[in-house]
Amino acid sequence: MHLKLRVFAEQLLVASNIFILFLLLFESKLVIPAWLQTIGRMHPLILHFPIVILLLAMLLEFFRFKPEYAGNAFYRNFLQGLLLIGALFAAVTVIMGLFLSREEGYEGDTLTFHKWTGAGIFFFASIIYWVRNAGWYKSVAARSGALLTVVALVLTGHYGAALTHGSNFIWEPISSKREIAEVPLDQAVVYSHVIRPILEQKCTSCHNPDKLKGELILTDPQSIMKGGKSGKLIVPGNPQMSLLLQRVHLPMEEKKHMPPSGKAQLTLQEISLLTLWVKQKADFQKKLTELPDSDSLRVLAAAYLQPQTTKEEFEFPAADEEKVKALNTDYRTIMPLARESPALAVNIYNASGYNVKQLDELEDIRKQVISLNLNKMPVKDSDLKQISKFENLRRLDLNFTDVTAAGLKELAGLKHLESLALSGTKLDLNDLKGLLPQLKSVKTVAVWDTKLSAADVQQLQQANKGKNVIGGFKDDGKNPLKLNPPQMKNASPIFPHSLVVDIQHPIKGVDVRFTMDGSEPDSIHSPLLDRKTVIKTNTTIRAKAFKDGWYGSDMVTFDYYKSAYKPDSSTLLAPLNRVHQAEGVKTFFDQKLGVIGANNPAWANNWAGVRNNDMAFVSEFKKPVMLSSLGLRYMVEEDTGIFPPELIEIWGGTTRDNMKLLTKFKAPMPVKGERASLRSIEGSFKPQEVSYIKIVAKPLSKIPAWHRSKGNRALLLVDEMFLN
Repeated sequence: MHLKLRVFAEQLLVASNIFILFLLLFESKLVIPAWLQTIGRMHPLILHFPIVILLLAMLLEFFRFKPEYAGNAFYRNFLQGLLLIGALFAAVTVIMGLFLSREEGYEGDTLTFHKWTGAGIFFFASIIYWVRNAGWYKSVAARSGALLTVVALVLTGHYGAALTHGSNFIWEPISSKREIAEVPLDQAVVYSHVIRPILEQKCTSCHNPDKLKGELILTDPQSIMKGGKSGKLIVPGNPQMSLLLQRVHLPMEEKKHMPPSGKAQLTLQEISLLTLWVKQKADFQKKLTELPDSDSLRVLAAAYLQPQTTKEEFEFPAADEEKVKALNTDYRTIMPLARESPALAVNIYNASGYNVKQLDELEDIRKQVISLNLNKMPVKDSDLKQISKFENLRRLDLNFTDVTAAGLKELAGLKHLESLALSGTKLDLNDLKGLLPQLKSVKTVAVWDTKLSAADVQQLQQANKGKNVIGGFKDDGKNPLKLNPPQMKNASPIFPHSLVVDIQHPIKGVDVRFTMDGSEPDSIHSPLLDRKTVIKTNTTIRAKAFKDGWYGSDMVTFDYYKSAYKPDSSTLLAPLNRVHQAEGVKTFFDQKLGVIGANNPAWANNWAGVRNNDMAFVSEFKKPVMLSSLGLRYMVEEDTGIFPPELIEIWGGTTRDNMKLLTKFKAPMPVKGERASLRSIEGSFKPQEVSYIKIVAKPLSKIPAWHRSKGNRALLLVDEMFLN
């Protein structure tokens, strides 16, 4: 290497040591701008160069003092240049890696080990370069240093692979084969014996306390329900809104598809089990035997735990696997009912997207479908003609659909239909009196939460000796069930002047009682919601459902917001962050409220966020308005670094260039361990006629010392602002 070039490279090596030491000492205070993030993401591309160069240099260093090489000038000069180049490449790689590690989603012990072994290699290679010509540096020192460097390179590579691919990436192909759980079905717990093993085989290698990919841990129920940096993983009872199932159903080529390409994928059976478990409220304690005999989750979980050894014989052949795979969508899952069985189970979700075409598309596999779940879908009588073509159907779930007795007569031709679920429908005693005798093959009929009384169910049972009529809940007070909470039916909780409160319950005869003073409603003293309650200011309503013979529901809280004015135009003064762009400045006045789980694709457009700069914008009113307050709604999730604004400033005036400060105020900060929540805060000021307003919301500049990201800037997320 040319002398001047070598001197320059050596000076660069010294500077690199100082710079990397500085980065490591002040790492917690680093804020990486977007252009440096791009450089940081080149870390996986560059890291192969120092690995190869240093491995070759250490091999030559190991044999450097052998007599045949010790006096070879070319060997000595080539090795010295190679070691210098390797150390400089290692410096570049370490710097890029430190930049990359400051992005969200890189945490845990694996990252720590990778960072320090990588930095250690660079410092150790630099030391070897500087001392290798000292008088005391002999063969033993050279060989020891070379071996230590190689070991460190292997360890660093291992931790890097674990960060990228998961801790069990190398052995996964031979270790991921599931052994059937040896657990009796009457003792099996759905989560412990079915769901958790699926997660352990396919997910926890990347989502565990040692490797916090996406700040998500999937090793225990509390962490699963908490979710990660992309929001809540599971919405109990709502598979289509659950991030877990959204990611699973993404195309394989999508970056966010889970598990990542190259890792063992979830089978159709496993996807269906996860979907059904979430749909059943993601219960972590429920036993398999607590589910009804005909319940899809029970049937599939039993097949998963104890595959049939003597499977039921069917006369029809198996459907084409590729065709079945193509028919699976985000809202329709199709899977074998048992191993090596041609029988298929179909589950359809998402009432808003349902239509009879979803049944028409199953024409090629209708002979193989023996179980069809249409629970809570808007199924009409006309759809039953299509269902009647599934000639081998054994189980049919029509709970909470719009079918009538007249339409159900279409099912009389299904010779194999054994189980029919009609709970929550509008059927009455006379309907079923005429219908059940026509459904000759049906052995079990579920009719709870219909117009039938306990006496009606008993009468039907006596008239149909060969059938089991399941009436479920009886309004006799002996075996009460708990009501689910009431639901808000208002199109939006945001109103300009006044609003008639519309909170209802799906079960007939239920009383919804409420309070507006912060107390919990009771069944006697609290007023009834009769759709005549009018609110004219920001209001928090607490409501509970009550009905004779039932336990009262859990209390539910609804927040209503008054927003009298909407700007004619708005302009951002500082950019929103890359992840939380939402609808730009329009987000603040679009009357769409977000929910906890800000990065969930279904809700991402509701949250605007900033971290590295203020949230600032100017709004214009073509006609001056009289303002006296501004409120904003924000998210708090301290565990993921989402904090309230540190300060909010409101400026106003008649021209854009002549605005004065109207008020400024602060939001209360959360304490350690506080649950995630959605909050609002309002700042009032003397009524002021304005044509322009400027809002500046400052994110928390230093996260508290008790937080794992202490000292860093917090993320501020706002979904709506209210002008009055």
